[in-house]
Amino acid sequence: MEHWNLNEIETPQGSRSPVVVHSRDGERRVVLIGLDAGQSLDEHQVKESALLLVLGGTVRIEAGDDSTDASAGTLVRFAPDERHSVTAESAARLLLLLAPWPGAGHYRGDRDAPGVSAS
Repeated sequence: MEHWNLNEIETPQGSRSPVVVHSRDGERRVVLIGLDAGQSLDEHQVKESALLLVLGGTVRIEAGDDSTDASAGTLVRFAPDERHSVTAESAARLLLLLAPWPGAGHYRGDRDAPGVSAS
């Protein structure tokens, strides 16, 4: 068993620097993100299926024509390659789960990600 107390892990507020909590190729990556009010993760996409859990604060999440104001306890799922953005309305802590890690095509120039076979 592995375990983490997310309340004890510091996220560099104001820098948008993520803290990788756990990562295992072929399985998943878990990332803790701290945002100051007004900071954003501009529109982007990832190759993996992504789950974003708001741990604290309030954020505005936009994906295509959809948007939501999300507070602590909100869980959002993004499909692989789905473009989205996240803007902190107040200081926020987010937990991001990417799976499988790394997703096919994550590494530029590679047809498939290491440890992931094509089906």
